[in-house]
Amino acid sequence: MNGLRIFLNGRLTKPLIFRIVISLRLHLKKVMLSKEIAKEIQQLKNTIISLKDITVSYDGEQVLGGFNLEIHDGEFVTLLGPSGCGKTTALRTIAGFIRPDAGDVFFYDKNITNLPPHKREVNTIFQKYALFPHLNVYDNIAFGMRLKKCSEEQIKETVHRMLAMVDMSGYAHRGISQLSGGQQQRVAIARALANEPKVLLLDEPLGALDMKLRKDMQAELKKIQQQTGITFLFVTHDQEEALSMSDTVVVMDKGMIQQIGTPMDIYNEPKNAFVADFIGESNILDGIMQEDYSVKFAGHDFRCLDAGFGENTLVDVVIRPEDIKVVEPDSTLITGDVTAVTFKGVHYEIIVDVEGFKWMIQSTECCETGDHIGLSLTPNDIHVMAKSEYSGMFGDYSTFSDEMGEDRNASNEALAEEEGNADEI
Repeated sequence: MNGLRIFLNGRLTKPLIFRIVISLRLHLKKVMLSKEIAKEIQQLKNTIISLKDITVSYDGEQVLGGFNLEIHDGEFVTLLGPSGCGKTTALRTIAGFIRPDAGDVFFYDKNITNLPPHKREVNTIFQKYALFPHLNVYDNIAFGMRLKKCSEEQIKETVHRMLAMVDMSGYAHRGISQLSGGQQQRVAIARALANEPKVLLLDEPLGALDMKLRKDMQAELKKIQQQTGITFLFVTHDQEEALSMSDTVVVMDKGMIQQIGTPMDIYNEPKNAFVADFIGESNILDGIMQEDYSVKFAGHDFRCLDAGFGENTLVDVVIRPEDIKVVEPDSTLITGDVTAVTFKGVHYEIIVDVEGFKWMIQSTECCETGDHIGLSLTPNDIHVMAKSEYSGMFGDYSTFSDEMGEDRNASNEALAEEEGNADEI
């Protein structure tokens, strides 16, 4: 068969197309679910690190509480979240630099909670690299092997192999102060890999590099991980780094895991408003799931591809800016006024006021401030999520950061209070 063609009076009707899309999506979900189950069974056999019910507090303030995570052999895993979410604490707990108040750390099936850092089969690369300034590149890489009493012949072979891996073969006798930031980072990677760890822990190692060098090092780290097969656990607050480098992304906030999944899962199927807002840009609106495949938001009814929420259930609706098409206002349900346009190089970032809610659109077509435009959506552009503690906190583009939004709200409240006091006088 060349394919399945369904005709009705010589053409496909919109309701029929919609039913076909729903059927295909449900079938795809079943196939993906069966693959996920098989993958999870295989991963259970290959779990290299387990954190079980980990609790860590600093000065009486809990940073991690009942934290559970499994990391599988050979994966590139990224802990992603804002500052203070607990991602570095989780990494340092695995490294042995922090002893948890409660809970256990397992390496394969061995409990290593009380094992000191130097006896764990992991190495850590920090943002500042911690290279020895009085040693040259060769001796920095050889340092750990010399502590292990390796032979000089083995050390020489390993150092040159590591230098070749990070494309620094001609730098063995250079001083550390003679290297650029990117070169120093590659030396730190070579030194860590020379000890042949089972797991490499990377604590925001690209933070001090400029943008282009960061991109080069992202590709370099992924290449090295694939070449060596070593498990990488990477910590960052940069969403682009996490999406471009990882096999698995662990999104964290307030010491808890919000979602675990592949980069595509995290971006396309966020579990709550925090994940949707933190990963990329998102318009997040209050909605009502009227029934399966039908949701109401922005004052109108829309067809969607989501089901299983029940009838007339309050939900959050996520629409990515790049999925919105700008059309004539009389050809669609949602219309608004353009309040700001920013040129971003590959697209324009357009802010549209729709009855007081500021939408973001990313489009290659330019609009002018003050234009009245229409926003067109297809069922595939709409993602429905259950309500959570983060509902109502994100999604409106009156401001781009929580801090600015909080400051603006506080200013408005203070102004209202002052006006109230003036009225009383």
